[in-house]
Amino acid sequence: MERRSLGAAALAVGAVGLGCMPMSWAYSASQQRGDRALRAVHAALDAGVQLLDTADIYGPFTNELLVGRALKGRRSQAFVSTKCGLLVGDQHIVANGRPGYVRRACDASLRRLQTDVIDLYQLHRADPEVPVEETWGAMAELVTVGKVRALGLCAVGARASRRPGARMYDETIRQLERVQQVFPVSAVQAELSVWSPEALESLLPWCSARGVGLLAAMPLGNGYLTGTLTPGQGFEPEDLRARHPRFTAEMMAANQPVVLGLRRIAERHGATAAQVALAWVLRQGSHVVPVPGTKRERWAVENAGAAGLTLTAQDLVEIARLPAARGSWY
Repeated sequence: MERRSLGAAALAVGAVGLGCMPMSWAYSASQQRGDRALRAVHAALDAGVQLLDTADIYGPFTNELLVGRALKGRRSQAFVSTKCGLLVGDQHIVANGRPGYVRRACDASLRRLQTDVIDLYQLHRADPEVPVEETWGAMAELVTVGKVRALGLCAVGARASRRPGARMYDETIRQLERVQQVFPVSAVQAELSVWSPEALESLLPWCSARGVGLLAAMPLGNGYLTGTLTPGQGFEPEDLRARHPRFTAEMMAANQPVVLGLRRIAERHGATAAQVALAWVLRQGSHVVPVPGTKRERWAVENAGAAGLTLTAQDLVEIARLPAARGSWY
């Protein structure tokens, strides 16, 4: 079977992607409007963004429906990435990696996305009751029959308790080693940002050594690194930041030096703190694609502009010297 990588799928080097999740799930439900989200996707595509990242669980299902509507007449301009393997239950989320379910989930995603092929199909989480090789084998069959072009895996274990001496992504790397024996991994999605750089320790080197792409999730620190959030502002009850230990009023105030440092660099370039944060992620390797989420046209265009920002050696030194983020669950 032919290996398909992000490069083989014509994803531009040095590009910024678009995370579509906030448009219909997990962030500020009162601000989620379909017409605004459609404009944001169109603006991103107009600005040169290629990768659109979604998942069947977002909504659930509504996010894929939105992306499908947005891509009418523009499918050839987009690299569509979606995910399977998680289900929303009654007040909880469960994994389902049974091969039969994977096949049905893919068909359903294709219908919602209004496309005949998914460019990158990612396993959101492995099912602890199903050997990951069985799940991955079913996903590989989808490549064979032409429903999917490439396979990816979302990182696990970043927030789980770890054995003394274990590295952040050891569990993810173990899974990657296992599924690589079944079918090649084209991309790994993991959190990577100025205030969450842990993927640089072992996961990114693993990907780099094998030509595997890294989709950098939450490259703007769930919005904090944009500098647009105010300590103590509060969040809507269903907003994931309402329960995030870095988004208490105390920790948001304590982490202001990180944002101030990004702003100082941004002022020298005539850019924004968000663009500096994204440019830093882009500097981690040509195979690294930051996937910032947004609901608004303005931010989608601004984020795309980060691809044109070149950080200097001095900028990178200053970022390296920024204080580590506090209030982490790591």
